[in-house]
Amino acid sequence: MNNLKLEVFSDYVCPWCYLGDARVKKIKKTYQIDIQFVHFPLHPETPLEGRKLLDLFRSSQNDIDQKNQNMSELMKKEGLPFNHRTYTFNSRLAQEIGAWAETKDKNTSIHDHFFEAYFVNGYNIGLENVILDVVDKSGLDRNEAKNIIEKRTFSNVIDQHWTKSRNYGVTGVPTYVYNNQSIVGAQPIENLFNFLDYFNVPKI
Repeated sequence: MNNLKLEVFSDYVCPWCYLGDARVKKIKKTYQIDIQFVHFPLHPETPLEGRKLLDLFRSSQNDIDQKNQNMSELMKKEGLPFNHRTYTFNSRLAQEIGAWAETKDKNTSIHDHFFEAYFVNGYNIGLENVILDVVDKSGLDRNEAKNIIEKRTFSNVIDQHWTKSRNYGVTGVPTYVYNNQSIVGAQPIENLFNFLDYFNVPKI
């Protein structure tokens, strides 16, 4: 197997990343490739209570409604549940717990559950109780996760992820990096397959 990794830069509060994650699953089923989830700071300045999309995008309610509708249609085509958003939230702590979860299980479902918590249920994934509920749903140890949050054990790990994002010049997500080459955005699966085929990544 090729020992290079496909690095996927992503943030739990990015709808395009939610969409892209579904396509990454198709890559896993098609190619013999290691995939590394790299956490990206999309809106790191967001306060704990969240920020209205109206303020974030400085746009009208009609514009927000249209964005949500367009995204709903894209998600439906991908078979993903999605409810209209009104807020974005600070994902920093969720990212730290996501990184911790990967040390427990490389194929952890926690990323799916964070996307679901935000994009389907509308929960503030910056809140400790919400994060711990996601941990429960992912089959991981709630008390251990609580301790990780209290001690910020994985803060340095996420700092490294964010630094890697800057060093790679990543400014938007999702971004896929393989063999020092990148492809940006929620690309159609055909584009992602073509990207990997270019490097002769073996198929399953």
